[in-house]
Amino acid sequence: MDTTPLRDAYRALLDAAATVADSGDTSPVPPTGEWNAEQILAHVAIVNAATIAAVSCIAAGANTTYDNRIALDTWTIERVISLAGGNAGLRDRIRLQGDALCALGGPVLSEAELDTPVPALLLSNDTVLVNQPVPLRDLITGLAEVELPGHTEQLLALLSDGARAEATT
Repeated sequence: MDTTPLRDAYRALLDAAATVADSGDTSPVPPTGEWNAEQILAHVAIVNAATIAAVSCIAAGANTTYDNRIALDTWTIERVISLAGGNAGLRDRIRLQGDALCALGGPVLSEAELDTPVPALLLSNDTVLVNQPVPLRDLITGLAEVELPGHTEQLLALLSDGARAEATT
């Protein structure tokens, strides 16, 4: 499996996170119902950990499931922020998790392992997006194609219009 798109998505997310962290021009309070930068990064770190766990189970020949509800839990998000040491620690964690997923999703797993159906429950904003088995490879490519780009945009939206324009040029 080519993990180049996944690496690129992690790079874009981490660049956006660094831009937001280094900018004195961020919105002090995210829009109603949205997360701040640390909460976004903690959510991504939890999603990464769940994906790594699923990939590791398949690599070990075990059955697994994938459920992102814990990554939406406010208490868990705040605990991960604290345990990681805030924004910089979260960015380091995500970078290392990205490296692990790119290694595991690429040369480590066989095509048969990547095609293994994983019972998945994926929610977003209290809406069920997926509630059925999906191939493990789709969990990995979903990070690259949907999850990480969506949170990259969410991070950049925390910048003022001027700072956002500068960050995206």
